[in-house]
Amino acid sequence: MRYVVLDTETTGLEVRQGHRIIEIGCIEVNGRQVTDHHFHQYINPEREVDEGAFQVHGISDEMLADKPKFKQIAKDFLDFVQGSTLIIHNASFDIGFLDGELERLGLGKMADYVDGVIDSLGMAREMFPGKRNNLDALCDRLGVNNAHRQLHGALLDSQILAEVYLAMTRGQDSLVIDLNARHDDDGVERIKLSALSLPEPEPTDEELVLHQAYLADIEKAAKGPSVWSKISQATEEPAV
Repeated sequence: MRYVVLDTETTGLEVRQGHRIIEIGCIEVNGRQVTDHHFHQYINPEREVDEGAFQVHGISDEMLADKPKFKQIAKDFLDFVQGSTLIIHNASFDIGFLDGELERLGLGKMADYVDGVIDSLGMAREMFPGKRNNLDALCDRLGVNNAHRQLHGALLDSQILAEVYLAMTRGQDSLVIDLNARHDDDGVERIKLSALSLPEPEPTDEELVLHQAYLADIEKAAKGPSVWSKISQATEEPAV
């Protein structure tokens, strides 16, 4: 599955007040690898940037004066995201602005072009309830280097979010098996697990060392023992 990590910068916070997109940054993630395929564009919003927004992203009216309008870059942008699953931090904000730009041009909505949207902020709130879950906080918690991030920027934030998302979903790669697969009337593919015969090799000493190092990374990020460690400890304790 092809993922596109996306971020925007805008003239202000409320699309309903006529605020517009001034920057789009997209990073492609394919096979859990960040590729060198990306989309980045500054946009002339045809209105002034609010002072509060400028303090966040540092993009001035003067910087945008000679940039293309959204209608001039819409096709290239839509071609880039076409058919992908978007990963966005606080997705409702960015999708709201993108839908506003597309509707203004009679081009429908983002849902017409992509397969779905993953809100990484919602994921983070489920993983770390009651904690700060902005990008900076997640970078600190997950060990992602963001030392080069002084102001917000759409492409830079997309690059950081890609690393954060991969860290949050580490160990959750999906295994797709079509052996003895069947489709019921609902069209959902199901696997006949009884037909599978999987080997159970003993791990090597090197693999055990790597496994312990991996658990240590998880426990450092979570600031506590992993479920695997608790289970291992319980099974190793002698019965009373």
